[in-house]
Amino acid sequence: MKATVNAAAKAACFLRSGVSYNKQEIVRAIEHQAKLLLAEGNLAKTKEYIQHSDMSVFQHCVHVAYISCLLCVKLKLDVSWDELIRAALLHDYFLYDWHDGPPFNFKHAFGHPTFAARNAARDYKLTAKEIQIIKRHMWPLTVVPPTCREGWIVVLADKICTLLEVARKERVRL
Repeated sequence: MKATVNAAAKAACFLRSGVSYNKQEIVRAIEHQAKLLLAEGNLAKTKEYIQHSDMSVFQHCVHVAYISCLLCVKLKLDVSWDELIRAALLHDYFLYDWHDGPPFNFKHAFGHPTFAARNAARDYKLTAKEIQIIKRHMWPLTVVPPTCREGWIVVLADKICTLLEVARKERVRL
């Protein structure tokens, strides 16, 4: 376990260094944050719910974290990597099956960012930035847009991942 933590810490340092893209380092940094969150709260419950197609909410959130990191590396953006990854992993932490209800569930579409932020703040020690990213990740459905670079990246990554997952074109799985 200690070797895994050290490798993940090294991966996080790699991301902070701004060195060119390396998929393995991004995956290690995401795995590190996911392990911390899985140990600390109820993130494992997101594995029980389907998000898009046959992908669980957990896997969707991992996908969003990966694409968020990839966008930041490719665009050479200076971001808070830990906050970006943690918020991406928790952005859909609503903890219910949103498929129970009408075919297009307006309550879920517009309300789940608030439910996710409330649940995440209850179960984890989050920064104000992480809460804001989670609350506003559905912009423009959430009327108030993100105010930080990481928030805009998660908004964009979530849209990209949703399109890819619904079309069953790409999956990044842990």
